[in-house]
Amino acid sequence: MRGLRTVTGWLVAAGALQCVGVPAPARAADDWGLNGTFTATSNGEWARTNDVFHDEKSVRSSWVIATRCSYPTECTGTVTSDAGWSAPIYQTGGMWYVKRTVANWEPCPDGTAADGLQVFWFQPMTPGGEAGDPDSTTLLGEDQTTGPSGACGRSLALFVNMPFKLVKQH
Repeated sequence: MRGLRTVTGWLVAAGALQCVGVPAPARAADDWGLNGTFTATSNGEWARTNDVFHDEKSVRSSWVIATRCSYPTECTGTVTSDAGWSAPIYQTGGMWYVKRTVANWEPCPDGTAADGLQVFWFQPMTPGGEAGDPDSTTLLGEDQTTGPSGACGRSLALFVNMPFKLVKQH
């Protein structure tokens, strides 16, 4: 009888830990990262500039991603795009981030141009659109590019935001 109580106690304790959100890694450490070749799409049909909807050019490229993780939600690595750039990638709290500088992004009336900071953020999604499926091959998020305040003689920073989708190629 004592053995049954001990096993029952462990099961109850394990269930309680799951309820309070203590992660129990179901995959090996090598599987935690985001690695491989992906199709990256920024959807310009739903672009917003300073929170106003308008069409932008949609951008599709191929990304090769290599990451290493110290924990299921703590990873770093590199993205290399066939568009001719590479940038660091990192994951924190289940969300992935890629940040890079886009040279001469905001053209000015005087012929000069200001650089922009492009930030991609995305997370794995289920086919039903729920966040957090670690085995999903589809990740959804945003592609946000911001110009510096004061560029082109305007105090308002230019901010362009587009829906973003990343799909693993097989």
